[in-house]
Amino acid sequence: MSDFTFSKLNPDLILDAIETVDIRAESGLLALNSYENRVYQFLAEDNKRYVVKFYRPQRWTDSQIQEEHDFALELSHQEIPVVAPLQLGANKSTLHHHEAYRFAVFPSAGGRQFEVDNLDQLEWMGRFIGRIHRVAQAKSFKHRPQIDTTSYLDTPKQILENGSLLPHHLQTAFHTILDMVISETKMKFSQQFTQIRLHGDLHPGNILWRDGPTFVDLDDCRTGPAIQDLWMMLSGDRQQQFIQLDTLVEAYDEFHSFDTNELVLIEALRAMRMVHYMAWLSQRWEDPAFPQAFPWFAEDKYWENQILALKEQYSALQEAPLKL
Repeated sequence: MSDFTFSKLNPDLILDAIETVDIRAESGLLALNSYENRVYQFLAEDNKRYVVKFYRPQRWTDSQIQEEHDFALELSHQEIPVVAPLQLGANKSTLHHHEAYRFAVFPSAGGRQFEVDNLDQLEWMGRFIGRIHRVAQAKSFKHRPQIDTTSYLDTPKQILENGSLLPHHLQTAFHTILDMVISETKMKFSQQFTQIRLHGDLHPGNILWRDGPTFVDLDDCRTGPAIQDLWMMLSGDRQQQFIQLDTLVEAYDEFHSFDTNELVLIEALRAMRMVHYMAWLSQRWEDPAFPQAFPWFAEDKYWENQILALKEQYSALQEAPLKL
């Protein structure tokens, strides 16, 4: 498990890896907020700031990572503000290997966090997501996975059942409501929806704002329904979400037609994210960074709150979907 947990990734190895692509760091390595991978910012001898990202071993294949890079470059070439990996070395590659690790180098991008309750910014976001999807629908991923109930519900359920962190006295209550949420979510996904390439994890933390949005971190890009890249923009009560959704979709439609049938998936996708997140933490618990960053995950209080959250989500799944 040493490779899986980045136990051998030390500063000397990181600096040696960077030098293999003819970049030399002048400053120390600043660790950025990333748990799935290891990401560091540094100043190079050309006086430019870069970010190097080491991919977690055993998660993606080379083909899947390359497809992420190619998608980012494709969007960037269409003048969509996506931070794409740099093409370096003699063969202008974006994916590099050093010892047991795979890595990529990106230009450093700055900005403040996107404001989910700012309707002007939401209008910008709607237009840019529409532009992303117009490019995305032109062809399909061959290697990246799909957003489906198997990978976001069935597999996570199995991981949680086999894990050891859920307190024994809460197991019956937890799994009872979990099964109810899974059943209701699968009903929402029972009809067919158009599948396109997606950013896949477009939450506010993956959007930097400086005179408009800059999109970062396509590490979870997948195939799925377009609403996946929109629903995480919504916040607040139902009326606030209605206004936000209307603002987003009106701007989105300027560049890509939105299928209103997908509105039924908003709460289903929220449920899938909740379940997948719990399983992700459980699956990564052997990485020492996780108990340190998420100590509450092993506490009874966390699982009690998750039972309540799943009950609330079950109620939300039974409500009528938002309409435009």
